[in-house]
Amino acid sequence: MREIVLGTAGHVDHGKTSFTKALTGIDTDRLKEEKRRGITIELGFAYLDLPCGHRVGIVDVPGHEKFVRNMVAGVTGIDVLAFVIAADEGIMPQTKEHFDICTLLGVKQGFVALTKIDLVDEEWLELVMDEIHQFCRGSFLEDAPIVPISSTTGAGIDEAITVIDTIVGKQDFVETHGPFRLPIDRVFMMKGFGVVVTGTSLSGRASVGADLKLYPAGAVGKIRSIQVHSSSVEEVEAGYRTAINLHGLEAEEISRGMVLATPGSLAATYMLDCSLTYLGANDRALKHRRRVRVHLGTAECIGRVSLLDRDELQPGETASVQLLLEEPVAVWPGDRFVIRSYSPVITIGGGTVLGNCSVRKRKRLTARDRGVNTAVLNTLEDGTIAEKIITLLSESGMAGLTQDELAVRLGLFGKPLAKAINEPLSQKKMVVVDTAVQRFVAVEIADEVIATIVAALKQFHLANPLKEGMSKEQVRSGFKQEIDAKVFAYCLNELLRKGIVVQEESLIRMADHQVALQADEAQLKKDILHWYQATGLSTATYKETLARFADYPESLIKNVIDLHLNEGSLVKVSESLYFDAEHLSRLREQVVAFIEREGEINAPRFKELSGLTRKYSIPILEYFDRLKLTMRIGDKRVLRKNR
Repeated sequence: MREIVLGTAGHVDHGKTSFTKALTGIDTDRLKEEKRRGITIELGFAYLDLPCGHRVGIVDVPGHEKFVRNMVAGVTGIDVLAFVIAADEGIMPQTKEHFDICTLLGVKQGFVALTKIDLVDEEWLELVMDEIHQFCRGSFLEDAPIVPISSTTGAGIDEAITVIDTIVGKQDFVETHGPFRLPIDRVFMMKGFGVVVTGTSLSGRASVGADLKLYPAGAVGKIRSIQVHSSSVEEVEAGYRTAINLHGLEAEEISRGMVLATPGSLAATYMLDCSLTYLGANDRALKHRRRVRVHLGTAECIGRVSLLDRDELQPGETASVQLLLEEPVAVWPGDRFVIRSYSPVITIGGGTVLGNCSVRKRKRLTARDRGVNTAVLNTLEDGTIAEKIITLLSESGMAGLTQDELAVRLGLFGKPLAKAINEPLSQKKMVVVDTAVQRFVAVEIADEVIATIVAALKQFHLANPLKEGMSKEQVRSGFKQEIDAKVFAYCLNELLRKGIVVQEESLIRMADHQVALQADEAQLKKDILHWYQATGLSTATYKETLARFADYPESLIKNVIDLHLNEGSLVKVSESLYFDAEHLSRLREQVVAFIEREGEINAPRFKELSGLTRKYSIPILEYFDRLKLTMRIGDKRVLRKNR
């Protein structure tokens, strides 16, 4: 059953760690430096068994402004917030920043732990409570309980447990299905066991013996053992504070911010489509491409904010943006993030990831770009799954997307994904171009590819009226953007199936295309054939043919020769030698008869048989090899069995 995770937040020295210890009996400050300085530096972990029968995992975060990056990592994955405010100080700078971070990360419920009440009188306590009510107005804590507490005397601790018990008792406890994901907040070596990572599992399940992949690094390790609250378990599911002992990975390969997940469930990316809220407390506009610190899960990286529909974002506004990151991350749509200014380092905004494998959307901001960008992100934010699928396929263009790629881009897997794909498929808004890997392409893209093939063939026929057609590779290489081979093959097969395009051997052409020769061109065609027939096996070279018909352009001569090649009246043996097909066919029959009689033939005996010089005999012998008529063994040739 899914566990609930409670996280603390609040200003430094407001008693978060003391409150956690009073609740659980566990001191979460484990570092010598924390003991010496009397402040929390790293994340601390504890648990509480509630009267309702549930166990709550607790994440205690540092309050000092220098360790906000650690605080953000700890808030990732929490379900309930214990918002700690000291009665003797009230609302302080980190109180506000921690509250903004929790709001931006999507925390929806919690309570206020009003600590250190033993240090103030009743009148002061009432003033502080009024201040807290004002501060929380309009937020997710507006109607939340305020529990006066003294961690020193124990006053209010039972009431806090009752509040937590009531909140947890109302939870749905629906298991979060899908692949396993655990953002790593700590990594260390344990003697006799090896590398251990910890974090709050966000989705899915993982069992001892299973392989997990490290994202975005890519290394894979096997689960050796799992612990939840210092107890060994065989399997862990979403919502638990988890420690996983891994085999096959070294501590040097792993760092906070990486994600341990089911292989194939995530992808490394430098670019994210997002909805960004710029906090109203900011004193200036956020400009396009401003450099910021981005917090995603337990990761912190540097990036730039690319505004997709404007050049500046005013305080209090929400807009569509792309985060252009300087190092890769691995997230799903729906994951939350926080941005902090590069310098001085303060929280300035945050929001939701909408697209995790994005294409660059803003190069210059035209009215069309503004409209397209807004429409795409609106669909990714509020559209149905089917609408999101079509949008992602449209963005992928002529490459299309496989079902596995769609899964990662949607954060949707298995039967739910298959069901979602069926809707646009049945509505003929997308097509399957490769059944082996389930590669899809949007119908509008397929139509564009089909139109491009037809346009390329028509243009080719217009420019080359004497040529039968184009090779498939010629047509494919003419596309301005990269096109997947399966997408191209599907669209070409549609044209062939409908009879719009015809394929003859290696060439494709429009079905209504016919080579139409002018009178002089028709005469040249006859003359060239007679020329090669007259020269026989001692054929003219290509240069000699050009010299013989020097009154005609070389391009026309080449086109006429190609016509003969397509019709089979001439045969190309090498780049410079073309033969009359009938002469070469008779020679072939002679060679076959000779080898059948003698068992083999070599170059000198072939020259005797054909009466040809080395200039012609060697290219013809090599041509017979390429035809798989003969096979060379040393300096002799024999007939192939399957010729």
